[in-house]
Amino acid sequence: MTSQTTEKLEGAPLIRPSSTDHPLYETVVEACRSVYDPEIPVNIYDLGLVYTIDINGENDVSILMTLTAPGCPVAGEMPGWVAEAVEPLPGVRTVAVELTWEPPWGMEMMSDEARLELGFM
Repeated sequence: MTSQTTEKLEGAPLIRPSSTDHPLYETVVEACRSVYDPEIPVNIYDLGLVYTIDINGENDVSILMTLTAPGCPVAGEMPGWVAEAVEPLPGVRTVAVELTWEPPWGMEMMSDEARLELGFM
C-alpha cells in the first residue's frame, strides 16, 4: 500500500504497538500512571486508557489514548494532563496526545491491579 487508508485490514491489530524497547518507554509509562480519571480511583494507564506510546529516535513522544466514554466530563482536559505529566521528563523533546474512540474502551482493557482496586477481582 502506498497511501494511507482508513479501511481496516483483516487480522490487523486494532491498536498500533508501543515503542516498548525505547529507553524512555518505562519513564513515560510511569508519568501516565500519575494521571487519574477524576471519577475512578485508578490511574489512566492501569485503566487501559493509554493505547499506544510511540517514541521516535529524536525522543518525540506520541500518545494515543481514549476515555471510558465519549461523554466523559474531562474529555477536553485529559490529553493536556497527560502531556503535562510527560513533557518535563528528562530526554523528552516533544509530546503529542491524541484521543481516539476506536476501539472503544472496555473493562477488559484494565490491568489486574485496576480490577482489584475497583473490586472486580
